[in-house]
Amino acid sequence: MDLSGKVALVTGGASGIGAAAVDRLVAAGAQVVVVDRDADGAAAVAEKAGGLAHPADVTDPAAMPAAVAAAEERFGRLDVVLLNAGVTADQSGVEDLDLDGYRRILGVNLDHVVFGLNAAVPALRRAGGGDVVATASLAGLIGLPGDALYTATKHAVVGYVRAAGPALAGEGIRVTAVCPGFADTPLIGDVRARFGDFPLLGADDVAAAIERILERGEPGECWYVQPGREPAPYGFRGVPGPLGAGTPPEVGRQDA
Repeated sequence: MDLSGKVALVTGGASGIGAAAVDRLVAAGAQVVVVDRDADGAAAVAEKAGGLAHPADVTDPAAMPAAVAAAEERFGRLDVVLLNAGVTADQSGVEDLDLDGYRRILGVNLDHVVFGLNAAVPALRRAGGGDVVATASLAGLIGLPGDALYTATKHAVVGYVRAAGPALAGEGIRVTAVCPGFADTPLIGDVRARFGDFPLLGADDVAAAIERILERGEPGECWYVQPGREPAPYGFRGVPGPLGAGTPPEVGRQDA
């Protein structure tokens, strides 16, 4: 991957998958903007990367436009956006529902992806095209028992990417998603012991998959990442059409 002369923006970049992705983007030659609500963590990662720290709460509708503006002001362009910030629900969302927690997980896991893509598109157009990668989850491809809210937000990200990818592909803007399984990151810090000997991904395993997506991904693809397997686009089955009629052309199929 050669990103010489390119500029990347990473949300949730202060730790875990985001920090590992920053390392790989910098190694490929990119200048990087590190966005995170953890101001000290973002500053530390940005200093190591020779980039720019931009502390922000990505649930704020103004945060992503401001981050994109900061990237263009500092580096003159924007080419790659990794919408990686995420949280867990800490509630089932089925038998219990804390409204503040519900709004928080929607804001971080879904709203910030929508806000981020919306803010990035004009800048990517000015750069002549580029990439947006959203961090979803295997919980965006299957149901995760016991965590219905997290599953709901990640399914929403997958659906958003699958629709936005083809819509922007003609402008040279490639929108994709990475869908990791359980990863040993701060996101599972409080429950890490429950996994025992269950194989977990490392943050750099997911960052390596993101690098592969940037190298060869296709618009709208959602790549799964699992321990011991090569990352690859998930193969969605087509929705059955009505008997005696073809699938409407405006619906189409997105089989990987």
